[in-house]
Amino acid sequence: MKNEINLLKNYPSTKRNLQEASVERTDQVRKVARKFDKEFFDGERKYGYGGYYYDPRFWTNVVKDFIDYYKLDDGSKILDVGCGKGFMMLDFLKANKNLIVKGIDISNYAIENCMDEVKNLVSVGNAKDLKFQDNEFDLVISINTVHNLELKECTKALQEMERVSKKNKYVILDAYKNDEEKERMFKWNLTAKTIFHTEDWKKLFGDCGYNGDYYWFNP
Repeated sequence: MKNEINLLKNYPSTKRNLQEASVERTDQVRKVARKFDKEFFDGERKYGYGGYYYDPRFWTNVVKDFIDYYKLDDGSKILDVGCGKGFMMLDFLKANKNLIVKGIDISNYAIENCMDEVKNLVSVGNAKDLKFQDNEFDLVISINTVHNLELKECTKALQEMERVSKKNKYVILDAYKNDEEKERMFKWNLTAKTIFHTEDWKKLFGDCGYNGDYYWFNP
């Protein structure tokens, strides 16, 4: 593994009551959310985003940080694993129209409703089985996606990110560093099937051969 680095430091934080969210997030609600269909993206807030719309203030500065950190320039190839409706992809292209950007998402609904500007650059796919060539991309990104898989599938997804990348990978995962964060994480969790202590994630990185950068999500 490489560096623990917060490349989403410029992503605007959203405020939501943790206790309120934990009460709403029943097993039935999680079952609906994990279909990653219309309810997750554009349904009631308890099922997910509560309306997933493009707003340049979210990703514009984030993609600039990615471009600077990984020294991306004309012709650099980027894969977004778990691209949703393609918002981050669009902002990469706004930052540099000569980047080559592709995205996959497990959600048919997200792909069908993605941004018009990237419709020909996205496809339905699963992180554990990336339909791309070895060493195809200069950067592979997966933000809050891999942990939605079962443990064995997480391992495969990380290995797939490693396989299709020439060098650079970046993943953000649900994780905790102490009991307080663990309690908060499990109350908040809506879709993740694998949530670990940060040290256990690092061990998994080593075991499966993931040699990319990483950071953690905890509400």
